[in-house]
Amino acid sequence: MRNIVIPFGISILLVLGSFNTVGITKYKVRKIVIDPGHGGKDPGTHGNISKEKDIALKIALEVGRVINDNLPDVEVIYTRTDDSFPKLHERSNLANKKDVDLFISIHANWVSNPSIYGTETYVMGVQNTAGNFEVAKRENSVILLEDNYETKYDGFNPESPDSYILFSLTQSAFQERSLRLAGLIEDQFKNRVGRKSRGVKQSSLWVLWNTAMPSVLVEVGYLSNEKEEKELNDPLNQVYIASGIYRAFRDYKMELESMN
Repeated sequence: MRNIVIPFGISILLVLGSFNTVGITKYKVRKIVIDPGHGGKDPGTHGNISKEKDIALKIALEVGRVINDNLPDVEVIYTRTDDSFPKLHERSNLANKKDVDLFISIHANWVSNPSIYGTETYVMGVQNTAGNFEVAKRENSVILLEDNYETKYDGFNPESPDSYILFSLTQSAFQERSLRLAGLIEDQFKNRVGRKSRGVKQSSLWVLWNTAMPSVLVEVGYLSNEKEEKELNDPLNQVYIASGIYRAFRDYKMELESMN
C-alpha cells in the first residue's frame, strides 16, 4: 500500500507544481496557517529563563494580529493559540484540509555552543549538512511523544539517518515559492529588524514535507545564547520580529498577486 501511495502523492505534487501563476488570471493569497512550534507536554528547546514553546506562541500570535489588522482579505488560521500539543501530522493536515496558500512554522533554536546566535529560515530539502541535520532531528523528535508514532508515521524514526531517505522522493513542487518567502523573511530580519541573519537553509523537516503549499520554518534565534534569549523574551523585540515576518509575507503576497 505504501508503495502505491507515495508515487500517487508525488504525481499529485508534480501536477500541482506544473501550474504557475502566469496561467492563472486572479491568483490571490487568501489563507495562511501560522504554526507556533511545540506546546503542551513538548516544551521544545529551552534557555536559562524561557521555553521555546512560549516564545514561539507569543511571536506567532503577534504575526497573526498584524496580518489581521493590515490585510483584512487574508484569513489567519493557527495550529494552536494556547499551551496545547497539536501532533506534528495534525499541523500539516490542518493546512492541507483548509486549502491554505501558505504555511509558516515559528520556532527558537538551541546549540551546545553558546556563542552562536541569529535567525535562520528553513525550507524543505534533502541537503542535510551536519548542522541542518541536527535541527531536523530535534524538530522531528516531537513525533516520539505521540502514541503509536511508528504506525502514524509509517516507521519513520527521527533519530535514524536512513529514515530521511524517504524525503528525497518528494522534492516539493512549491520549493521555489518557499525559497522566495524564506529569503524575504531573512532579508527583513537583517535589514529592518536588526537581527543577525544566518540565512536560508534546507533540511528534512516533516512538518514542511507533509504540506501541500509553500511552507517555511522560522528559527527566530538561539535560546542557548544568553543575550539573544533575553532579547527574545523582550515583548518589544517580539513585536519587531513578528513585524518582520509580516512584512515578508505582505511582500510575498504582493509579488504573486502582481502576476495576475
